[in-house]
Order: sequence, then structure tokens, then C-alpha cells
Amino acid sequence: MTGQQETPQSPIPNPAPGPGPKKRVPARRIEDYALIGDLQTAALVSKQGSIDWLCFPRFDSPACFAALLGTDDNGHWRIAPRDADAISSRHYRGDTLILETEWSSASGSVRVIDFMPLRDEAPDVVRIVEGISGTVEMRSELRLRFDYGQVVPWVRNIDGQVDAIAGPDAVSLRSDVHQHGRDFATYADFRVSAGDRAWFVLTWHPSHHPPPKPTDALASLEPTETYWTEWIARSKGATEFGEEVTRSILTLKALTYGPSGGIVAAPTTSLPESLGGERNWDYRFCWLRDATMTLAAMLRSGYTDEAQAWRNWLLRAIAGSPQDLQIMYGVTGERRLSEFVADWLPGFAASSPVRIGNAAAEQLQLDVFGEVMDVLALARDAQMIGASDEAWAVQRGLMRHLSEVWDQPDEGIWEVRGGRQHFTHSKVMAWVAFDRAARAVDRYGLGGPAKQWRAIADQIHRDVCEKAFDPDRNTFTQAYGSKALDAAVLLIPQVGFLPPTDPRVVGTVDAVQRELAADGFVRRYLTEHTDDGLNDDEGAFLICSFWLADALAMIGRVGEARELYEKLVALRNDVGLLAEEYDPRSGRMLGNFPQAFSHLGLVNTAWHLTTAESPVRKSAY
Repeated sequence: MTGQQETPQSPIPNPAPGPGPKKRVPARRIEDYALIGDLQTAALVSKQGSIDWLCFPRFDSPACFAALLGTDDNGHWRIAPRDADAISSRHYRGDTLILETEWSSASGSVRVIDFMPLRDEAPDVVRIVEGISGTVEMRSELRLRFDYGQVVPWVRNIDGQVDAIAGPDAVSLRSDVHQHGRDFATYADFRVSAGDRAWFVLTWHPSHHPPPKPTDALASLEPTETYWTEWIARSKGATEFGEEVTRSILTLKALTYGPSGGIVAAPTTSLPESLGGERNWDYRFCWLRDATMTLAAMLRSGYTDEAQAWRNWLLRAIAGSPQDLQIMYGVTGERRLSEFVADWLPGFAASSPVRIGNAAAEQLQLDVFGEVMDVLALARDAQMIGASDEAWAVQRGLMRHLSEVWDQPDEGIWEVRGGRQHFTHSKVMAWVAFDRAARAVDRYGLGGPAKQWRAIADQIHRDVCEKAFDPDRNTFTQAYGSKALDAAVLLIPQVGFLPPTDPRVVGTVDAVQRELAADGFVRRYLTEHTDDGLNDDEGAFLICSFWLADALAMIGRVGEARELYEKLVALRNDVGLLAEEYDPRSGRMLGNFPQAFSHLGLVNTAWHLTTAESPVRKSAY
């Protein structure tokens, strides 16, 4: 038996409902979600068995399920027991992206298996319900809303297949249990006993194309499991550092747009950095500053193919006039990431506005030049690119432009919207750019004005040490002449600007612990000291906390670093995922989820700790 139908089919309504009373935003928690994906897009599945976020066909496409940022009426798909008292637990199947949620009720238990097969012709979401014991009454509720929860599609039921169309989008739902329509949603009520299986496949395709070849739900499970299991088995040492590193590497892979090699910062937009606040940004794009840590994490884990793909994406994205370099791009290198507000969505936890696109793409952030030069230096050192590689021509163009603009103020790593400053981290990363350029000439015999680049690097170094250091507090500050502190200065020893043993580095680590950290959780900066153009506060940035652990390990305080690392690892949710931020007061995750930066930080800190604890191991830096 494969899912017994109980409710007769009824017509599925087609017209859009008229405006109704404003509904209360549900009390959702970011940490209650798990991730599934197919290396081109991803979905978030709640503990309640509801897919509340899904963009088809790409990470940055409009969402067809947007309940995450509003109410169930903005689109979701829930499969769960009809018994409201049923209790769930969940886990990933081994080292894969296949999510298993097990439900226990008074009448029996079932398992819901959620995954997205590696894409062939079209993207699919597969959901399989397996009976474990007894008999459980189940319900599937599908509420499709295209264009970020705004558009109700035209729905038809043809030969048992539900087809929904609106504008450019078409989605079909196939199942071995029958569907019926009610209240602008599609339902399936069915019964599952021990040994039974019921299946559902949701497939997207362009509305002007014919439907793709149907995916076999049950047959697609094994190859999906095999892919993820074999992929993670290629990792060099992931299991040596604990399952948290393995899960983080899998998450980074899941955030990779396979066709191009670009890695999105997160698969979501506008999950708030402060509940009820306005710090809500679209992270479904590829930031250049992620490049160094991404490549380092992939290289350390043995994934040279992924590192090569990322490097190739980088070269394509930045190709063109150097003065047009952006700090972020679309998943295939798109430059126009215009920002607008989806004002029909109330936002997660009533946090508005909900932003689509990201205007920070138009900012000047000088640090990206350093990140680009550093990531390509890592690639060259790893023999991923040779001395005659065309990448050097691109790098020389970037250096010519940076020679003209490095002394300008900018918006900095945190993309502040309160005005440009001479940010210390930006200048340090400009130094990195000139240092790596001169080093490439000296080490590999590449053509270029190494003496000029070294002279500019030396000038920047003097400026930073004179203008960005506060001798009274023995710390580097956020910007020239500023008293404000910034967690980004923790990267000074990591990038080689000063050795870890320098008293100024040690003093900076102490200052960050004293002024920006609470129980090890580090804030980027104090919003009352830094005008970032916004009014509300924010949580502790997890990447900054990992940076603190790195710095502690580098200055020899390995025990403190290990303790902090373990505290950060303990923040992961029940399936091992981290958001961008954490609020120690409420114990809640904040910001977009899951966040590549946080998982990159975890992987790199694990390696730093291992290097510090095992001197025979060489660092990738």
C-alpha cells in the first residue's frame, strides 16, 4: 500500500482571493529550519515539516514559498501527521543533504524524507513518507505563491497531476495520493501504516516550455545519497576535526551554484539581525571577500575542483574595467543587483523592510582588492594557476586602479550606509593587495612594478600603524583617528600585516575581548559608536567570534581558543547549521541562514587550532 486516499477530490480554485484582514505573523525561530538543495537552489524545512522558503530555479530567483518572511498565505508546503500532539525529531541521513524527520503519535510513527535530487532537466523537491509503526493519519498542505508570496497561480488538476501557472513560472505536483483543492491551497489526506510509502514530487519549469520528464521519487533517493556520500568522502581530514567540520563543508557545497562555481552568502533574504528591526539584507549573492576563506577551506579539505571552479567564477565576474570592480555579483557574475522592498511581506518576526537585491553592490569597499589578490595568491601557491596564467593580466589591471584609489575613504567590510571613512581593515587589505602583487613578481618572476608596489605597501603599513593605533588602549581602531573598535582588526595577524607576537596584536585581541565580546560572543562594532546608517542594534557576529578564536590560537592562547571554538560549535541547531549572528541574551539565532561566512569560520578555526596544537601540520596561509 502506498498512501490510501481518504478525502475525495474537489475542484481547485483558480482566481486570486481579494484583500482580507491582516494576519498575525507566526512566531518562527531561525534555528528551527534545516536545509535541502540541489547545487542551484535550496529550501528551508521547519521542524513542523513545512517548507517555508524556496526559490525556483536559482538561489536568487523569486520565491514560490515565502512564509518564512510572512504568513502561511505567502506560500508553504507542510507534510505532517494530522495529530497536533505528534512529536518530531530530525537528522540528516549520514553525511548527506537528505533530511529525515521522524514523527511519533499515539497511533504510530512515520518518517518524512525530504531532498532535492541533483538536477537533470528541471529542479525537483521530493518528499517521501514512510510508515515505521502503527498507522498515522497524514496531511499535505501545498500553498504556492509566486513572486515572493504575492501571486496566486492558476491551478488545474489534470490526470492526477496538479499544475500551477503564473507568468513565467510553472510548477507541477505529482503524487501517488490524490490531491484536492480548498481555500486556494492543495491538500492530500492519507493514511500510512508500517511498511507503507507515499511520495510527492514538486517540479518547476518555465511556463512557456513543455513539462519536463517526470522524476521517479523513490528511484532518485539512492543516487542523491550516493552523490553526497561520495563527495564528502573526498575530503582530506574533514572527519579528523569532528562532524561539525564535515557538516560545515557539506553546507558550503550546498551553497555553491554548480553551473558557475559561485558561492552565495546564504540562501535567504531579510532574516533580521535584530528581531523587529530594519537590519534585513538579501544575501543570495556572491561576495568577493568570501573568496579567501572559501578557497582556503576548500583547499584544506582537498577540494581542488571546487576551488578551481570558484577561482574561475572570480575571474569571469571581475573581468572588465578595474574601476568597475564590485564587492558582490550574482551567481553567474551578474552586476546589476538592484534593491527594492517587498512591502507586501511583513517580514520574519515582523522585521521590515523585506529587501530584494542589494544596493551594497554599488559601494566602494577597498578591502575586496586585497581579498582578490590574496585568493589568487593562494591559488598560485597551490599550483592551481601558473606563471603565465591570464589571471595575472587581470590582477595587474586591478593594481593599477588600486594605486589610484587606495588612499580614499570607503564603506568598509561591513558595508555601512552612514558615510565613508578611512577604515583600518580596508587599508590593511589594500596593503595585502600590494604585498601579494610584489610577492608574485619576486616569487614567480611575473612582470610588474614590484618596487613600486612594495613602496606603496610600506606607505600603507606606516599610515595604519600611525593613524589607526590607539596607544592609550594598545589597540588598532576601526578607522583613522577613531576611538571605535572593530572586530575586523582581528585579521591583522591572519593576513600577515603584523606577526602574532607583536604587542600591538596582543593588545588588540585583549581590547576586542574587553570591549566587543560578551562571554566570547563578539560584535562587529558598537552601534552607538559607529554610524552605519541604521537605528537599531544587532547580535554578535559568529564570524567575528571565530576570528577571535583564530587570533587567540595565533598568539599562543590555544586553551582559550579551543574553549571559544567549542562554545561556538555548541550554538549549531539540531542539524548542525549556523546563522549569521547570535543573540546571547535571548539565545536566538539572527540573520540570514545558513550563513556561509559562519561555516567558513568554523572550518578555518578548526584548522587553525589543529595547526597550533600540532606544530608539524603546515597552515594553508
